[in-house]
Amino acid sequence: MYQVKIFDGIEDKQGLVIHTPYINELKLSSGVVNQVLNAIDDFKFAINLRNPAWGKIRPYQTLIHVLDIKKNKKIFNGRVLRPAGSMSDGGYFAKSFECESILAYLRDSTQRHAEIHNTTVREFFEIIIANHNKQVEPHKRFKVGDVTVTNTTDNVYRYLGYEDTFATIKDKLIDRLGGYLVLREESDGNYLDYLEEVGEDINSTPIRLAHNMKSMSYEINPTEIITRLVPLGMSIESEDEGSTDASQARLTIADVNNGIDYIDDLELQKEFGIIERSITWDDVTTPQRLMTNGLNFFRDQKAAITSYSVSAANLELLGLDINSFEVGNHHPLINPVLQVFDEKIQVIEKQTDINNPQKSSLKIGDKHRTLTQYQREANRAKNDVVELKNIVNSQSKRIANIQTELTNVDNAINDINEAIESADLPALEDAIANLNQAVRSLTDAVNAIPDYGVATPYQDGLMSALDKTKLDLISIVNSINIDDLKNKLDLITVTNVIDLDDLEQRVITLENT
Repeated sequence: MYQVKIFDGIEDKQGLVIHTPYINELKLSSGVVNQVLNAIDDFKFAINLRNPAWGKIRPYQTLIHVLDIKKNKKIFNGRVLRPAGSMSDGGYFAKSFECESILAYLRDSTQRHAEIHNTTVREFFEIIIANHNKQVEPHKRFKVGDVTVTNTTDNVYRYLGYEDTFATIKDKLIDRLGGYLVLREESDGNYLDYLEEVGEDINSTPIRLAHNMKSMSYEINPTEIITRLVPLGMSIESEDEGSTDASQARLTIADVNNGIDYIDDLELQKEFGIIERSITWDDVTTPQRLMTNGLNFFRDQKAAITSYSVSAANLELLGLDINSFEVGNHHPLINPVLQVFDEKIQVIEKQTDINNPQKSSLKIGDKHRTLTQYQREANRAKNDVVELKNIVNSQSKRIANIQTELTNVDNAINDINEAIESADLPALEDAIANLNQAVRSLTDAVNAIPDYGVATPYQDGLMSALDKTKLDLISIVNSINIDDLKNKLDLITVTNVIDLDDLEQRVITLENT
């Protein structure tokens, strides 16, 4: 499925194959590609003495490609960063390497101090990339591609410092305005897009329990909620030229809000109380615009953040799914046991083991919930717990009934034993003994069921929480009538032992013959 090539510097166009997708051919000892949104992809691999790459890899100079043969698409393009070697006590030699994608070229340059204002987001992004391109070799340069991210005024007011270029883009743009930094390789060079949204909605490939979900965990976190907001705008220079206070005054909304510098979300305060925080918009220069920003924040704020971690099998390789999992794409997430019924989630990280390509380990982005969603799902969780308790109580009663009916069956077997004892039929006696043993074993198994409290998917009880989760997924297709079963046993008893005298006479006749 995957081919790995190394190149001895930027001038090497042919490269050296060090891993092939074909059985019984050249293989890496291990190799894992990690693709991440808004971060630098990495590739970790190991080789042994027999690999042709042994002794030919140099940090920062050796370039490396990982190609998906099936899609004819590079899933990693970067450089070797850090090597390590080892020798086991059995004399086995190995070398391992860490690699980073070519997006890491942005770490090879630093910005210079500047005050940037009256520019659009695109223009500010172009200034940063131009600063980078001035400092690095031609193959490390980027072209500015599509820019779809904007702010409320499309007027950026920022200071540039001396951080490396990648850190500057994260701090000055992504962390403040959102969006995604996307590397795009074209025939005429490498492009950097700064996009408001990325990925596709892949409704045809849900991540679903009992289909392709191997494991899942999630956590609901309402701790980031703000119920009282203090909006802050541009810095206000101190009139005292000798002032050395590092903290500067900022524009507030007091002039347009009856002298009050904060705004409240009363609905959220009813649920969570007063939680005050401030948010700064450096590019806002009027109280009216600052007030609008604050109100818009409350309009868009979510009451809780749900974080998901999912491990899913890539069934596309088996022909069972239409699409494979790609970083940035959105998939439906379905796990009814954990009250996740149809969440649209985004893949933000994907780990691919090139020696086991049928496995995909995915990380899912945070899902923000409104106050209404937060309350509704909390109430639904409570109702589900009550329903689970009722189901377990019902199951407990059924088990008690089974124990009673087993006692009745055992009594019936005793009657058969007493009847058989009056006739000398060793073979039939052995058969009944076996039946006795089977019933005793079944009785012991039922009696061995622990007498615990109510079990839930979150707490052990009558059974383990894990078994309770599995039990909830079972639907009963055909029920068994214990009374009917007992009647059949009674019928068998009557049919076979009702005329013991006749049976004894037949045995005597056979012996005389």
